[in-house]
Amino acid sequence: MPNLGYLLLVFLVGGVPMFLLGLYVAKRIGESKLINAERLAEKIVSEAEKEAETQRKAAVLEAKDEVYKARSAWEKQAQVERQTQIDLERKLSAREENLERKADLIAKKEKEITKRERDLSTRDRTLRAKDDRLTKLLEEENERLQRIACMTAEEAKKQLITNLEDQARHEGAQLIKSIRDKAKEEAEREARHIIAQAIQRCATDHVVESTVSVVSLPNEEMKGRIIGREGRNIRSFETATGVEVIIDDTPEAVALSGFDPVRREVARIALERLIADGRIHPARIEEIVDKTREEMNELIRQIGEETVLEVGVPGLHPDLVKLLGRLRYRTSYGQNVLQHSREVAYVAGMMAGELLLDVDVAKRAGLLHDLGKGLDHSVDGPHARIGAEVAARYGEAPIVLNAIAAHHEDVPYESTIAVLVAAADAISGARPGARRESLEAYIKRLQNLEEIASSFTGVQKAYAIQAGREVRIIVEPEDVNDHQAVELASDVAKRLTAELEYPGQIKVLVIRETRAIDYAK
Repeated sequence: MPNLGYLLLVFLVGGVPMFLLGLYVAKRIGESKLINAERLAEKIVSEAEKEAETQRKAAVLEAKDEVYKARSAWEKQAQVERQTQIDLERKLSAREENLERKADLIAKKEKEITKRERDLSTRDRTLRAKDDRLTKLLEEENERLQRIACMTAEEAKKQLITNLEDQARHEGAQLIKSIRDKAKEEAEREARHIIAQAIQRCATDHVVESTVSVVSLPNEEMKGRIIGREGRNIRSFETATGVEVIIDDTPEAVALSGFDPVRREVARIALERLIADGRIHPARIEEIVDKTREEMNELIRQIGEETVLEVGVPGLHPDLVKLLGRLRYRTSYGQNVLQHSREVAYVAGMMAGELLLDVDVAKRAGLLHDLGKGLDHSVDGPHARIGAEVAARYGEAPIVLNAIAAHHEDVPYESTIAVLVAAADAISGARPGARRESLEAYIKRLQNLEEIASSFTGVQKAYAIQAGREVRIIVEPEDVNDHQAVELASDVAKRLTAELEYPGQIKVLVIRETRAIDYAK
């Protein structure tokens, strides 16, 4: 117990001061923390105030910037609207001025129309009065003429109609001559320039072929080998080729005669190969002919392709290309048809270029215009119509089909290209040396020209000159006047076109000459 009291006393004596000291220390620590907290709070508040001030200033500046931008945009919009309003006001002012001018013009025209109506009314009344007066004068004049001429009104009317017909014919001839002279002055120069330029740029050769091919022989003994025992070789050859072999007295040569030039060419090549090979018997003949025919078909295709590439006409159907190749072995009046087709394509294309037309279409139509001549006798009809039908079968354009069908005027022209193709065809066929004809046909054509020209009234003499390219007609000056001579030339040309067939064109020249002869004694 005494120890417990002692301990308690010690605790009270030492513990109370310590407790008080702890309280004091705790108080000081609390006051220090409070001061630090207050300082921190003051610092935070100060920084917050500074940040708030900065944000306020930034917000103010941003607001001022937005206000400035809005004000600038508004001012620009207002300026645009003001300018638009000014433009509208100007347009309205100009429109008002135009309306005022139009109104003034309308008012003036109304005045003029009113004045013209008054003038027309006055003129109408005047004309009616003159018409009545003229009618009366005509009646009086008719009565006077009937008394003087002892003619009735019907007789006088017939005489007047006759006189009017003569006068109209006379004036018509003058008009025809005037129109022709004017057309020649305006058109001949340009047409000749275009055609001459096209012809000069188209310098091509032409080939003259016949219906007979001649094959040279190394010796006379070869004729017997060609004939064979009892003629079996020659019969086999003619049967295989469809061509007649003519063996006559011509030294070291035989002739192959056939209407089909392709067959004749096959026969010529096959015979030359048989002669070079030396083995001539029916089996070998058939073998060589079949092989030559196959090679000829390939050659025809190659010729067609080369022609298409040379002329510059792409996209043709292979069958049309092959028909073009066959034209290499066709002739017309001695002129090679394929070469003629090339010339027509070149000339038509160049004339189309001069006239600013489609050159490719013109060349295509010119190359295909004689396509019908590539078919054999199994197809009936004129070659122009046949060629157009074949080209239509392979999808050619309508303008090309019309040019093919119309190049001999069998159908009407539907385009300028068709006219150019017909002109190019005439140019190629009518140029000197392009075609030839037999002497009998030539003489007959000249006689027909002179007979037709001489059959007209007033013709004194008619001569066919320039190889039938011109008919010169001399008329009786007492029976035919100058204007009737113009009519005569036109009538003769129309009749020649209707009754004769000829390549190119024929010039009709009418000559009226008056001679006065007297003698001095």
